[in-house]
Amino acid sequence: MLNPYIPCVQAKLYQCGVTFIYEKWLLYRRSLDFLRYNSTSEENRRIPKIYTKTGDKGFSSTFTGERRPKEDHIFEALGTTDELSSAIQCVLQDVGSNIATPRSSARDSHIKKTKFSSQAVIELESWIDSFTEELPPLTNFILPSGGKSSAALHVARAVCRRAERCVAPVVRSGETDPEVAKYLNRLSDYLFTVARYAAMKEGNGETIYRRPE
Repeated sequence: MLNPYIPCVQAKLYQCGVTFIYEKWLLYRRSLDFLRYNSTSEENRRIPKIYTKTGDKGFSSTFTGERRPKEDHIFEALGTTDELSSAIQCVLQDVGSNIATPRSSARDSHIKKTKFSSQAVIELESWIDSFTEELPPLTNFILPSGGKSSAALHVARAVCRRAERCVAPVVRSGETDPEVAKYLNRLSDYLFTVARYAAMKEGNGETIYRRPE
């Protein structure tokens, strides 16, 4: 089995602006349309633009084509998940696709394309158990510490918790698959565990929280 420490722990935490997954998907589709364009006329050949102007009035589109205010719970959850995806590379694009497909406006074809599998949750639990077996027992609260790699993973964990909080109301409203919320919950636990593992592998100690006397 592929060691998840390698692909999932590349925590390059850049403070980028949040962009919505749907807009990325739209630009991707436009790029494909451009590559498939068969015209031989140079003056008729058009380069797709990065900006779409479709969000200038404070609304954006879901994968289903529905227009919603940018402060909508769907986009709040999407944006935070996208921020987390900028920190770690896992299956978060699948998470975002599911969030971007609110059930109230989705057709069966939309739901089929963006269905989120519970297998991802099971795999995370297996990885957590595997790493935990190699770590010393956790008997105290620890502060985010253990060197640069570990600290970066703790930051990613905190963002993951925020993503879970943003997704929770969307799940309760029935717009998103509950497995998405479960995945984010387990992912934050996984990031905590791997942060400890990174500190151990790099020979760095963890800072135990001690209440001031």
